[in-house]
Amino acid sequence: MILLVLIASVLIAGVTIYQYREQSKDYHQDRLERKEEQILQSISYALKETTYEPKTENLEFIFRDEIYKIADVQNVNFNIYDLDGGLVKSSKPAFEADTISNCLDAEILNNLSTSSERRYVEKKQTSGSNYQASYKYITDPKFKPIGIMNLPYFEDNSFNDMELREFLMRLGGVYLFMLLAAILLAYFISKYITRSLQTISDKLGQTDLTKNNEKIFIDNPGEEIGKLVDSYNAMIDELQQSAVKLARSEREQAWREMAKQVAHEIKNPLTPMRLSVQSFERKFDPKDPKAESKVKEFSKTLVQQIDTMSSIASAFSNFADMPAQQNETLNVVNVTKLALDIFNEPYIHFSAEEETIIAKLDRTQLIRVVTNLVKNAIQALPDIESPSIMVTVTAEDEHVVISVADNGFGIEEEFKEKIFEPKFTTKSSGMGLGLGMVKNIVENYKGTISFTSQRGTGTVFTVKFPRAK
Repeated sequence: MILLVLIASVLIAGVTIYQYREQSKDYHQDRLERKEEQILQSISYALKETTYEPKTENLEFIFRDEIYKIADVQNVNFNIYDLDGGLVKSSKPAFEADTISNCLDAEILNNLSTSSERRYVEKKQTSGSNYQASYKYITDPKFKPIGIMNLPYFEDNSFNDMELREFLMRLGGVYLFMLLAAILLAYFISKYITRSLQTISDKLGQTDLTKNNEKIFIDNPGEEIGKLVDSYNAMIDELQQSAVKLARSEREQAWREMAKQVAHEIKNPLTPMRLSVQSFERKFDPKDPKAESKVKEFSKTLVQQIDTMSSIASAFSNFADMPAQQNETLNVVNVTKLALDIFNEPYIHFSAEEETIIAKLDRTQLIRVVTNLVKNAIQALPDIESPSIMVTVTAEDEHVVISVADNGFGIEEEFKEKIFEPKFTTKSSGMGLGLGMVKNIVENYKGTISFTSQRGTGTVFTVKFPRAK
């Protein structure tokens, strides 16, 4: 709208200027022709009334005084030339005679003689103004040319230019008003149009597969907006159905994976137990003097495998058991020290920037987090010449930060995205549930866990919990 108003104003201004110039051009042309006709009529009348014979040689005598009378009556100066272009008489005062050409150019005479109208108009520009000079034959009563009448004409456009300026100023004021009105109108119309689109845009930005998304309700929407809203609401219904199916599928898949893992871990100790029983049954002799020691050895083997199965069951139970949010007020520094007391490795170091950093957590679950992270760090240092593990507790704004850093070999890039997944492990033993359990505990207490790792340098795990207020 604004662009159309601007284009229209420029076009109308251009057309107005062009029209004024054409109008001024036509006005001067008509005025020159009228003056020329009036002077020629006066000349014809003078030729009829004179006592001199109307011929070229007598023009000087015929118009000796008559030329001034005609000039006064017509309020314009003009000149009379003979047929060869020589000046015969001029109505201008004597002191301006030097500005009058005493002899016409051959070009003027040629153009005049070849013109079908027996008339020629010369156009020039002098002192920044347009100048026209009309040349026409003076004829006797028998229409025989006896001389040339020259009418100089200077175009005075000052009045038209003033009128044009005033008109353009008025036009500019009108279009300025129209431009401001167009800006306001465009603003309100665009606000009205985009109001519904903004609502839809906000809802689209808030759409999340994991949340219960709200539908859009707009009063009296336009046809296109109504179709867009209906499409969005239909998409939300489909999205909710897909989210339910996806959640059910993920739960089923998780249970299937967990069942496979449990079955796999239980089968591992069952195989040596079966082999032990078969070997004992085949080789055992009650009369053997070493029968008692063999029974003890067999029992010891079975007990070890049973303990292994028990630890497997405990690990899966611990992973599945989400910690209850017991908001016990703890000194995180002291609890972390307590968790490190079970480790005997001399390369484990602890530091804290403050003696007391308070948070509301469950003591047991916090100890599980620290011990699991330290165990992972120890297992990452099997072949390090000078192993080192640094555990630090710091306060950062409204959070308490626990970091466990080691100087091991680091984590491969291909494993970084899977490090917190249950069942994922890079070790030859273990079930890969430790970091997954730690992540569950941390997130259950509104915390975050992250890590940085570089090959050949080491790994740093960072846990953040909200501080007690």
